[in-house]
Amino acid sequence: MQEKEAAILLISCPDKKGIVATVTEFLHKNKGNIISLDQHVDTQEEVFFMRVKWDLTEFIIPKIKIGEYFQTLIADSFNMNWQLTFSTERLQMAVFVSKMSHCLYDLLSRCDSGELRVDIPLIISNHKELEHIAQKFNIPFEYLPITPENKKEQEAKELELLKKYKVDFIVLARYMQILSDQIIEEFKHKVINIHHSFLPAFPGAKPYHSAYERGVKLIGATSHYVTAELDEGPIIAQDVTSMDHKNSIPDLVRKGRDLEKIVLARAVYAHVRRKTLVYKNRTIVFD
Repeated sequence: MQEKEAAILLISCPDKKGIVATVTEFLHKNKGNIISLDQHVDTQEEVFFMRVKWDLTEFIIPKIKIGEYFQTLIADSFNMNWQLTFSTERLQMAVFVSKMSHCLYDLLSRCDSGELRVDIPLIISNHKELEHIAQKFNIPFEYLPITPENKKEQEAKELELLKKYKVDFIVLARYMQILSDQIIEEFKHKVINIHHSFLPAFPGAKPYHSAYERGVKLIGATSHYVTAELDEGPIIAQDVTSMDHKNSIPDLVRKGRDLEKIVLARAVYAHVRRKTLVYKNRTIVFD
């Protein structure tokens, strides 16, 4: 059964009475059938957040005019920031990788099965090791080796490719390079990263070895939007798994990578389904 087209509205604004009633009345008057509605008030900041999704089958206002009507009739009076998207729009997701394949394979399989409803127009890597995976899935693979001397030039090529393929957002699937401020700014809150949750306690190339030496009882993974401040962007998803004295370093690595795949997929799923809203350096992740 084909999914009916729906509109999704993400809202943030100063909290005041009547916001939910006003928005739902607007949808009701224009014959919009609400599919889901989730709202939250940050009582410390006094900020209101809402995600509402409605069926467009009988909606009176044409798609191209919905944003204009909403801005004039509601958003202006409540001083709202808002984003309007449609369920039939498929986002274009570029994947950046280096040498580790576990997150890449997981994302590709979820896309192939239809779990993640996105298109992957290209994979970019600073190494050639994972090119065969791209070939298996018939996805263009762009090899751009990066050194301190050519980093600026190569990132200019990356931006050209992202524009050429009309990329909407980027996933760093264990991409072991720091992105330039220019890419981060052009894709603000549209670059998703994954890393182990030992940072900053266990930084470096071998965090699982360091954790093993400390006898950790929990390991974790964190997925977040990338900002200019390294690994300090708004967190989208996190999880942990338990360890004990019987676990070896290979056990930590295996469990850690399994967790990285799951947490990254959750973050990407939330982004693709338009369930994330960034406020300051935090995310609201709607149900």
